[in-house]
Amino acid sequence: MLSPIEKSRLKWACRRGMLELDVIFMPFFEHEFDGLSEAEQQTFIRLLECEDPELFRWSMGHGVPEDPAFAAMIPLILERNQARHDRQR
Repeated sequence: MLSPIEKSRLKWACRRGMLELDVIFMPFFEHEFDGLSEAEQQTFIRLLECEDPELFRWSMGHGVPEDPAFAAMIPLILERNQARHDRQR
């Protein structure tokens, strides 16, 4: 379990240089992160270390990460965000 300081740092790391990525990562972190398994949380944390162009390309479906954990995490993020969006309608 992350300390409040670690969670604050992680939330800050979700703020990217591209608005499109902010819209993907911030809501996922705020609404879904705590419900992830420890392994999924660690994958998400590692994913945030990637460069914005890579994250954008993967999130837009213009490539697949070589790391199998990242390749599973990207669709999970997108699916959970879409499901939450659909529930809010």
